[in-house]
Amino acid sequence: MKRSLILAISLVALAGVPSQALAQAPPPVPPATPPAGPAPEAKAGEASLKVRGGMPTRRLRFLFRGQQLVAVTKVKPFVAGQVAVLEVIQGGKVVARRKAEIRRSKGAGRAAFRLKARRSGKFALRVRHRATAQQRAFRTQKVRLVSGRFRAGGGERGAKVTLLQRGLKRLGFAVPVSGLFDAGTARAVTAFRKTNRMGTDGYAIPGVYSRVFRQRGAFKPRHPRAGRHVEFDWSRQVLALIDDGRAKRVYHASSGKASTPTVFGVFEFYRKEPGTNSHGMVQSNYFIGGYAIHGYPSVPNYPASHGCIRVPIPNAYQIDSQIAIGQKIFVYR
Repeated sequence: MKRSLILAISLVALAGVPSQALAQAPPPVPPATPPAGPAPEAKAGEASLKVRGGMPTRRLRFLFRGQQLVAVTKVKPFVAGQVAVLEVIQGGKVVARRKAEIRRSKGAGRAAFRLKARRSGKFALRVRHRATAQQRAFRTQKVRLVSGRFRAGGGERGAKVTLLQRGLKRLGFAVPVSGLFDAGTARAVTAFRKTNRMGTDGYAIPGVYSRVFRQRGAFKPRHPRAGRHVEFDWSRQVLALIDDGRAKRVYHASSGKASTPTVFGVFEFYRKEPGTNSHGMVQSNYFIGGYAIHGYPSVPNYPASHGCIRVPIPNAYQIDSQIAIGQKIFVYR
């Protein structure tokens, strides 16, 4: 009986031992891992480069020395984790580099760089992307620029004169755009300098270019909500035609001398006298009594009239065409 019990316990114990331990069989071989597929191919890319700041011609963008500019590159397609490198090229060599992350913007990639033109001379900008595992290499075309301290005067021609004229016109000054620094350009420069209290000369000094290239120096109306009207600022001796809250045309002018001063106040034009009258007044627009805006052969840079507001004869016709009976004029110090 004891023998049978011992045998039964032994068999139960053996039943709990794994069969492989009893047989000492080798472990099974795991199945082979299938080979990995090919790595994803790097995407192609293309980019464009635009520069903001200064004033452009067809071939060059002109900047005043020290002016800040912004270079923006757009990349297609956008691939996360990529970097753009802005190269500054001078004399055929890369003289500086800057890096910026390419970020998603409106379905494409975008990177922006800010820099200053610290020296005079010609240079170019280009953006490059070096190849990565995710995107191939690409680069933009060059944008060519020239930086300097520009100045211009009577009789000069060329791009710097054309750009000065375009800039003055954009700021609201009456100026021809011909590429020639003529009498009309000198008058516009005089009006600009008087508006900005930079003297009364018609020569475009570097300070004029600096402001014009930054699109600064426009005449600011004192009565922007008065509708279409005329303003004469006696303290600066400039006349401005205002519409939609901004100066559309600004002119060099001259008011009454101390013994016969121009009146101050708000008036309405009540009479127009075309042509030249017996006093030599051209295209006269009267706003009170015998006081008028009119063209005259002599328009100095100081008050000199008998009370009227004188403007150069070439400008008088344009001014006359913009003034209507009943329109307001504000004359102030």
